[in-house]
Amino acid sequence: MKFSVERDVLAEAVSWTARSLSQRPPSPVLSGILITAAAGTVSLAGFDYEISAHLEIPAETTEEGTILVSGKLLAEICRSLPQAMVTIETDGTKLNVSCGRSRFHLATMPVADYPELPVLPDIAGVVDGEAFAQAVSQVIVAASKDDTLPILTGVKMEIEDDLITFLATDRYRLAMREVSWKPTVPGISTSTLVKAKTLNEVAKTLGSSGELKIALSENSELIGFESGSRRTTSLLVDGDYPKIRSLFPENTPIHATVRTTDLMEAVRRVAVVAERNTPVRLAFTEGQLALDAGTGEDAQAEEAIEAQLDGEEITVAFNPAYLGEGLNAFSSEFVRFSFTSAPKPAMMTAQDSLDGGDRDDYRYLVMPVRLPN
Repeated sequence: MKFSVERDVLAEAVSWTARSLSQRPPSPVLSGILITAAAGTVSLAGFDYEISAHLEIPAETTEEGTILVSGKLLAEICRSLPQAMVTIETDGTKLNVSCGRSRFHLATMPVADYPELPVLPDIAGVVDGEAFAQAVSQVIVAASKDDTLPILTGVKMEIEDDLITFLATDRYRLAMREVSWKPTVPGISTSTLVKAKTLNEVAKTLGSSGELKIALSENSELIGFESGSRRTTSLLVDGDYPKIRSLFPENTPIHATVRTTDLMEAVRRVAVVAERNTPVRLAFTEGQLALDAGTGEDAQAEEAIEAQLDGEEITVAFNPAYLGEGLNAFSSEFVRFSFTSAPKPAMMTAQDSLDGGDRDDYRYLVMPVRLPN
């Protein structure tokens, strides 16, 4: 096998493929990237039984063939190469990488031991990549990072006709985002549970490439994503996801609206004195939101910003990280807090103007910290 390719094209392709590789592969061959050279193209694939990545790049192919080589090592080599054309060729059981005056020689692994790559399921529909990426970034903030609760490390994707609803929770906050898409078959109704980490990677690497194709297997075990010459598949998380839709309140008699950036900065400042597991307190009154944090004699902080209140005055307290991450997920100029009462979860939604209505396509529900009487 022998081919030549631009350094930046190869480095980016290898880096993207290597992201699918496990840090602790169950088999040595699963630490490798499978490289296949054909007429005018080179394909790269990575696989760890749970997730696979595959892409094709243009190349000047002199000799066709397939090799398997350490993905981590190849990625590090490609990042270190000078700006010049890269030539890759096999020499027995070695892979030679040449770029300018740089030469590297890597041992290859037996291709015959590499497992068969999963086939991309049938395309179920197409979604705008940027809309998908924004939706994923907004919901994964609420997904659990505790691997001892694998169900909650996933994001629930509920698909009803031309609408996809993303849902995530870690038991202390919930996030729900709706986005439109174009299904291949009208009237589709299904749901899947995808690892938040996988969705985040897809959103970051494929979301900016225009249309994103979503593929679903009939046995509900596999999901795939394809954009341009790149595709990735992932096993779905097995288990029953909690029914969290019902936790979003239908009636909220108290509403407060604040400028998003003002509140983000205020929370960041007062949280400096909040010790671990201590909350930031928010007191909403007409025309003002007063924030304070810190207890005892060590350090305290207070700040006040403008706010618009509709309903009774209310004082609540939140974990500053949960509140800050929720605020950071909003791109709107204003954010609305909707309350039923102080001990109940608060719902946050986007609002474009101070006097306008809120948008409910994205909802972030956060549990308050109970204040002492």
